[in-house]
Amino acid sequence: MNVHRLRPFVPSGADYALAQRFFEELGFEKRYADESISVFRIGEQEFYLQNFDDQAFQNQFMLELAVDDLDGWWARIQAMVQGGAYNMKAKEPTRYPWGKREVHLIDPSGVCWHLSETP
Repeated sequence: MNVHRLRPFVPSGADYALAQRFFEELGFEKRYADESISVFRIGEQEFYLQNFDDQAFQNQFMLELAVDDLDGWWARIQAMVQGGAYNMKAKEPTRYPWGKREVHLIDPSGVCWHLSETP
């Protein structure tokens, strides 16, 4: 799975350990962690998970990923939602009239994700 676009800083919400497990279960590799920041990597992309909880900020924050295999990501997300380990919402892949496909979800910290399929 290739990720082509990723924001560098992501807030963890109230449960930093839960956010770390969430990203690891999605397939990100944890490269470093301490009590305030973790570095995650997938493919050539890295981002920093900050131990930061500000619901007003998280509700306005959006993480954008452009991926090669949207169906693979959707299968992982769907399994996590159905497994009940995380309190999150996810919407099935949407195909827009211009051909773009996206998956939208709200992760356990309240961050909105837009996963889009690369052309």
